Amino acid sequence: MSTTAFYVPDGSGRFGSTPATAGPWSADAQHGGPPSALLAREFERTDPDPGQRLARIAVEILRPVPVRPVTVLARVVRPGRRVTLVEGAIEVDGQEFVLARGWRIARTPTAAAATSGAAPPPVPAAPDPERPGWPGAYFDGYMSAIEIRTTAGRVGGAGPAAVWTRTRVALVEGEEPSPIQRAAIVADSGSGISQGVDLRRWAAVNVEMTLSTHRDLEGEWMHMDSATAIGPDGTGRADTLMSDAGGAFGRVMQTLTVSPSPWSGVYRDYA
Repeated sequence: MSTTAFYVPDGSGRFGSTPATAGPWSADAQHGGPPSALLAREFERTDPDPGQRLARIAVEILRPVPVRPVTVLARVVRPGRRVTLVEGAIEVDGQEFVLARGWRIARTPTAAAATSGAAPPPVPAAPDPERPGWPGAYFDGYMSAIEIRTTAGRVGGAGPAAVWTRTRVALVEGEEPSPIQRAAIVADSGSGISQGVDLRRWAAVNVEMTLSTHRDLEGEWMHMDSATAIGPDGTGRADTLMSDAGGAFGRVMQTLTVSPSPWSGVYRDYA
């Protein structure tokens, strides 16, 4: 992949979307990760407070974001010294495609009370021998911009799976992603790591993503341990524990819509 970033800023909150944003469903529709991370970036920059960290972001996906220029909007809903609530949206041609809210929380010394749990297995020395995917997946966008090394299960399979992952490109051209931005780029992939369904018969697509972190990610590698549960009436849930080499730093939850549509038709009907 020749591109070096998911987005290129062109002023006034507008960004050109590079081909790297294209998700596995279509060359024309963005993966949910880059838009989520772009909103996290805006939440950190809106009336910024260096004494606070963006600890949680909840993203509502109204419809697939096209691989076209996007506008990012954000405002403070509830200012405060200890907590600040921000909300925002991603628009294309004046139409909202993604909504989000985020909580910024004051940095307070709590090292004596800190817990992170057991460290995940080490990063495998070699990349996966085969590129993970599923029937009809588009590989030349986001799937090529993200590196994956499997530690358990089968990526894209019906059961639980776990991987180490990192991004090969920047979020915004010329910038180093913050820890929460880096995590948000891949957080929406939890339901792809553990699909929970046989993709030859079913489609499971998330309508939202909530990333909650109790500390900042350290380094660029993230371990994602994902499991998906499917209900009897068209709803699923994917849960992902996110860790770095020191242990867990956060968790992702996604609510899924499940249907018998073929994978290649998911985004035609998702509106």
